[in-house]
Amino acid sequence: MSEAMPAKGRCLCGAVRITVKNLSKNVGACHCNLCRKWGGGPLMAVDCGADVSFEGEENISVFNSSAWAERGFCNKCGSHLFYRLKANNQHIMPVGLFDDEDQFVFDHQVFIDEKPSFYCFSNETHDMTGAELFAKFAPPS
Repeated sequence: MSEAMPAKGRCLCGAVRITVKNLSKNVGACHCNLCRKWGGGPLMAVDCGADVSFEGEENISVFNSSAWAERGFCNKCGSHLFYRLKANNQHIMPVGLFDDEDQFVFDHQVFIDEKPSFYCFSNETHDMTGAELFAKFAPPS
């Protein structure tokens, strides 16, 4: 993870507080069908690695969204908290949970092959299909 830093975040209502040891400054957009169903549009997220802790864990509900990942949300306000890979506990978290937006750089998009045609970002980004993403990051079977 390049240019990672410690950070704190929280859900909309504050019932869940997040501490991240290595928050990436690189923001990505996920256009997969599941992320778009989860949030109504692309998930704008940052890689937070596995060293993430939560206060208010009793307010976190987890949905087992696939064989390899689960999604967490605040059961008080509904804020999306994380997309977590089961194999290595890696947390991909919505960038909006963290303050100080000026530190972030939108530089990549994934599942670009599933992006609907009704929207388009003007940023120049590194774009990967779902197959390219899995080839790069999926654990060996």
